[in-house]
Formats: sequence, C-alpha cells, structure tokens
Amino acid sequence: MIRRLTVLLLTALVPLSAVLAGAGQAQAVGYRYWSFWERDGGQWTYATEGPSTARPADGDVQGFRFSVSEDSGDAAKPRGAADFDTICAGTPAQDGRKRVALVLDFGTAADAPSGETPPEGRTVCARVAGNATTAQALAAVAKPLRYDTNALLCAIEGYPKSGCGEQVSGTASGGETSGKDSSATGGDASESSDAARSADSSDGDGGPSLGLVAGIAVVVFLGAAALWQVRRRG
Repeated sequence: MIRRLTVLLLTALVPLSAVLAGAGQAQAVGYRYWSFWERDGGQWTYATEGPSTARPADGDVQGFRFSVSEDSGDAAKPRGAADFDTICAGTPAQDGRKRVALVLDFGTAADAPSGETPPEGRTVCARVAGNATTAQALAAVAKPLRYDTNALLCAIEGYPKSGCGEQVSGTASGGETSGKDSSATGGDASESSDAARSADSSDGDGGPSLGLVAGIAVVVFLGAAALWQVRRRG
C-alpha cells in the first residue's frame, strides 16, 4: 500500500513541476530602455550612477545601448569600436576642456518599438567643459535627447520616438549580452526600471496561477490520504 501511494505522489508531482516551470516562464518580463556603460580596462561595465551625475575625466570612454533586458545582469553591451584615440583622433585637446569618447548603439530591430527602425550605431567625441557630466557631453553631440520626469534617459537623437522603460513580454535582446545594457540607465535609468519592476511584481498578475494552486492541492490531498491509510493499517 505504501509503495502504491508513493507512486501516486510521484505521478502527481510530475505535472506539478511542469506547472511550476510554466509559471516561472510566464512571469519573465523585460524592459525596453537605454543603458549606460563605462569602459574600464578594455571592458564594458554597467554604470553605477546615471549620466546626469557621472562626471567623466578627459580620455574616458562611455557607451549607451538601447535594448530589452530584465535587469542589469542580462543587459546587452554597446557594440563597435571603443578606443579613445580612434574616436577622438580628429578632436584636439583644449585647455580647460575635456574630451569624452561616446559609443552610441541603437540596438537591434528585435528590440525596436513597433514601427521603428534603429539608426546605425556610431561613435563621437564630445569636447566639453572640465566639470561637465556625461549627460552634458551627450547633449553636446547627440541631440535631441528625451528624459522622463524621473530623469530616465528615454531617447538619444530622437530614438525612440516614444516610450520610456516600458515593460515588454519576454527578453528580445539580440547581440552581445552580459550581465541590461544600458544603464542610461546606469544609475538614473536602472533605478527607475527597478522601481517599475517592483511595482509590477506587487500587483495581482504576479500571484500564483489557478493551475499551480490546483496542483499543490492535489499533492496535499494525496499526502493526507497516504497518512490516513498508514494509520488505518496500523
């Protein structure tokens, strides 16, 4: 009898595990936004603050990437050349000013909002005041920029035309990934998207599905039946 009930419990757990896996997949979401990156030792690292507060030094290389990702851990990095001497070769140094090399990656067609086509990525050298922020350097060479009320960078050179850190179903990001590509979200933007994720996970849609609840109920019922049978035989 005990062996038979064990088999029944295992049989019930198989479809339950499928329900649990399906529930996890159904809850996977991504966010479409510009991320902000810094070049460090020949590698891209996700910025720890937003472009409105970051103050690069002369000779720094920074990047922006538009993509869909779940968080900074799976963001896509900027693509293309990222060498300061190459990017700023035609921009001579000036006293009292600094040069910042910027890599602008508008992402892939898969990450683009409906009806829009991403422009070709490019690099540009911004020569700005010595105390300028990254946002000021970007504004000097890549207008028009668009921000939301939370200082989240929404558009570079007018791309995309609308939207800002909106949620999309699944992660569509193509190209190189690392551990959300943009932090233009770097500090400012990633904080806004993290807040959006927190709010999103607290609503009713984030609760357990009916199938999940039913599966758990089946296992509990069979477990109770097994215990009752054991006690009865005893």
